[in-house]
Amino acid sequence: MSLQLRFFATFREAVGTKTITRDYDADTVGDVLVAIEREFEGLAGEILDDGAVRPQVNVLLNGRDVEHQSGVETPIEPDDTLSIFPPVAGGAGNA
Repeated sequence: MSLQLRFFATFREAVGTKTITRDYDADTVGDVLVAIEREFEGLAGEILDDGAVRPQVNVLLNGRDVEHQSGVETPIEPDDTLSIFPPVAGGAGNA
């Protein structure tokens, strides 16, 4: 099935672009995330940890956080959009 994948910050750098469209033989968000980590060397081990989304990584399916759905077991449908955000750190420095 065809999915749109959106990557942000350091994940975008690892993929080389912000948005890609790919066909996956997948039923769940987790299936797609495993495939992404295999396809892009810079993402290997960065999204999943022991079968679950790593802490501080945000994965949205059609704008909704998968952790508020069924996590990696959240089902996907053709033409869904999966957005993947890496951990974000930082804050206001002393000015």
